[in-house]
Amino acid sequence: MIRTGLGYDIHRLKKGRRFLLAGVELPAQKGELGHSDGDVLAHAISDALLGASALGDIGEMFPPNDPAWKDADSMKLLDTVFARVKNEGWRLVNLDCVIICETPKVIPYREAIRISLAKALEVTTDRIFVKGKTKEGLGAVGQGKAVEAWAICLLEK
Repeated sequence: MIRTGLGYDIHRLKKGRRFLLAGVELPAQKGELGHSDGDVLAHAISDALLGASALGDIGEMFPPNDPAWKDADSMKLLDTVFARVKNEGWRLVNLDCVIICETPKVIPYREAIRISLAKALEVTTDRIFVKGKTKEGLGAVGQGKAVEAWAICLLEK
């Protein structure tokens, strides 16, 4: 059996916060604002994995109003999600991601992000791809006020 999962997340950007993508810190004047560390890509991937395996969503597993998850490391949350997915007999076939922000530029950090994700998801980097896009000045993301991430995965049992 194979299943696809789609994940999405958006976070506001704020000065004084770190800008994280899959646990990789990118140099930026603003970072993601969130209850956890705000890693928008780790959150989108977690939702894609949970959706494909029909195990819920990230908000159910780690409610944003629960103080236990305040400033949590999103890669540790992803580890917890992936352990649950594997426990149900699923394995990752591939993962494709899109990060949308005006700055910082994602492409110079793509390989570091892919390596981080491959390690967390126990696959080789050839099963993971990451793209960076902008909104060309449109909307909150285009104005540099937010960052979005989309992820789609294929799981096999």
